[in-house]
Amino acid sequence: MALYGMMTALAFLFGYVESLIPIHFGAPGVKLGLANLAAIVSLYLLGGAAAAGISLVRVILTGFTFGNLSMMLYGLAGAALSLLVMSILKKTDRFGCVGVSVAGGAAHNIGQIAVACLVLESASLLYYLPALLAAGTAAGCVIGCLGGIVVERLSRYSSFL
Repeated sequence: MALYGMMTALAFLFGYVESLIPIHFGAPGVKLGLANLAAIVSLYLLGGAAAAGISLVRVILTGFTFGNLSMMLYGLAGAALSLLVMSILKKTDRFGCVGVSVAGGAAHNIGQIAVACLVLESASLLYYLPALLAAGTAAGCVIGCLGGIVVERLSRYSSFL
């Protein structure tokens, strides 16, 4: 239980740090995905259900603290699709941490764009998708590399997990 709390706190902290970093890549919604580091580590060390719970609490806390209801809606859609895709790919054992993370980053962006198109009742937002997918792929690579290192190091202390 303490590890769940620690991962949730880290995800919340990373979300806060990410909100302080101004990133302007010409497309709204592009972020580093630092909070997803906790999700990928949780997925590998604690399982899909734990990662989903940690991500849900993070999105809600971050939304109430630093955002608004629409931000929470987009975050929940992205996190849900991302975790679903990452859980499925992890179970296949065909992808490493980086591949799973890249797919999760892409799925996160697809989920957010899908909700935005539904909310705004317009498919015109799909023109953001290539930029978001490129950013999600790059962020997924970085987060996957970092997540792989953390998972490998924490796995050495399996008695704590």
